[in-house]
Amino acid sequence: MAEDTVWRLRESRSCPLYGYRARQSLRIGLIPADGIGREVIPAARRALEALGSDIPKLEFRDLLAGFELFTKTGTALPDETVHVLKEECDAALFGAVSSPSRKVAGYSSPIVALRKVLDLYANIRQYCLLDKKPSVDLIVVRENTECLYVKQETITRTESGREARATRLITECASRRIGKMAFELALARPRKQVTIIHKSNVLSITDGLFRETVRGVPGLPEVSGRFDGVTIAEQLVDSAVYRFAIYDVMVAPNLYGDILSDAAAALVGSLGLVPSVNAGDSFVMGEPVHGSAPDIEGQGIANPLAAIRSAGLMLRHLGYENGANRIDTAVNDVIRDGQVLTPDLGGKSKTDEVVEAVLRRL
Repeated sequence: MAEDTVWRLRESRSCPLYGYRARQSLRIGLIPADGIGREVIPAARRALEALGSDIPKLEFRDLLAGFELFTKTGTALPDETVHVLKEECDAALFGAVSSPSRKVAGYSSPIVALRKVLDLYANIRQYCLLDKKPSVDLIVVRENTECLYVKQETITRTESGREARATRLITECASRRIGKMAFELALARPRKQVTIIHKSNVLSITDGLFRETVRGVPGLPEVSGRFDGVTIAEQLVDSAVYRFAIYDVMVAPNLYGDILSDAAAALVGSLGLVPSVNAGDSFVMGEPVHGSAPDIEGQGIANPLAAIRSAGLMLRHLGYENGANRIDTAVNDVIRDGQVLTPDLGGKSKTDEVVEAVLRRL
């Protein structure tokens, strides 16, 4: 299993999105939230602490959010958490949230709210599997703020029964900036290709606007030819899901990006390996994509590697390449060795044992 799931995130592929800034300290908000988030975010913190002088002095802020907090206090995202992130943090790490599948009065997802209030308009996930055929070397860039996730839904009663409707919001502004993000990422990669994911053959207005706006990014006056070397392709979302190996950078509206980015995790062996960041123009928040996993919560077998990877990806977007590369190398070595892996990767090790194995390599 280990040999089949080795990741190699190439060191030159992710440039900082808003540039390197010299800092005396790096202030990071830690939001474990629900379920195994409380087990994997401490693991990510330990990995960051092991980097020493490769990054500025670390200062952590422990913050609250989540569905479990909502059940106790009636608030899923306290104002204090938002204030500290805005005023006292350079970046953040978010664990997982146990959002219910049914409607709960007064509740809305804190991670969705954070993306909006911090204007983290891009969710960026990286997938690399180069030791297996077909190889996968992919970034999925998901627009984070609109589409059906604006949560404007209504239900009415008609003569034939109940009727539910949802508003889908696609704006030129949001489509343009997510397009710019995708082109910037593609520019730093060897293939330099952006594939626009849509369903404009059916949703000709909303997906049509997304498609046209992203295609128009290279021609924007402020871009000044910067993206002339990037190839543009398109793919309908339903046929994209079985062709991941051919893509370089995929950019999609919120719902399509949500589905595709989870589906792509199957290609690398486990959601427990997939890192992500939620990024805006001035803030970045790392987030493992595996969810709260209530079925294994408290058993000490949660895979910490996605959270550790997300910490590395966060560092890379802040401009700290050396620290990010050290984390990537350490995690790859642990997976390649195959001796200390959690059950989702076919191993028998505990979370803490995997963390210690990573720390030894750091």
